[in-house]
Amino acid sequence: MPHSVDLFWSFRSPYSYLALPRICEIRNTYDVTVNVRPVYPIAVRNPGFFKAAHPLWIDYLMTDIARIGEMKGIPISWPRPDPVKMNRETREIPREQPYIHRLTHLGVAAAETGDGLAFIDEVSRLIWNGETRGWQEGDHLANAAAKAGFDLAALDRLIAADEDRYIAKVEANQAALEAAGHWGVPTLAYRNEAFFGQDRVDVCLWRMQQNGLTRRG
Repeated sequence: MPHSVDLFWSFRSPYSYLALPRICEIRNTYDVTVNVRPVYPIAVRNPGFFKAAHPLWIDYLMTDIARIGEMKGIPISWPRPDPVKMNRETREIPREQPYIHRLTHLGVAAAETGDGLAFIDEVSRLIWNGETRGWQEGDHLANAAAKAGFDLAALDRLIAADEDRYIAKVEANQAALEAAGHWGVPTLAYRNEAFFGQDRVDVCLWRMQQNGLTRRG
């Protein structure tokens, strides 16, 4: 029986980035299809989220992602620029966002036309690994897309031709995420069961193995 898992994912989520190497490894090792379903970050879906969070939340987040990256050997540094424009002092999210909508729609277009997992892997490494300041400038994004087998300009043209459809697709992904049983990312959804967080990827693998998942031949 074929196995398929939905990956709800955001370009602004450090835990989504940290989960990707293991998810890619599982996809390459086991007979499973990973359906990449990009969503807008929680900061865009709920602009008041960070203002309502405990004052220690952001400091803990920064500490936690750094040590997980160190433990797993994954380079990580907060992106410059941040994919979501935010006032760090007031934690306010401006309505106008210069980067995140394009990134998310590119993820949708890549998932529809090719290997979406490879695309989000290459682009997230560009954004999060700390090697490139100004990841949105020059040919950085185009080069990352090319590594995954995509023509960035072609993806941009697809989106420009029908942007409303891509917005609707992201909104459908967000509704499907909640229908699966969670609201955050990364979430793997398998047979109506949600596995939230980079530390639940292997729990999802365990569940799939219970249902007969085997290694690729």
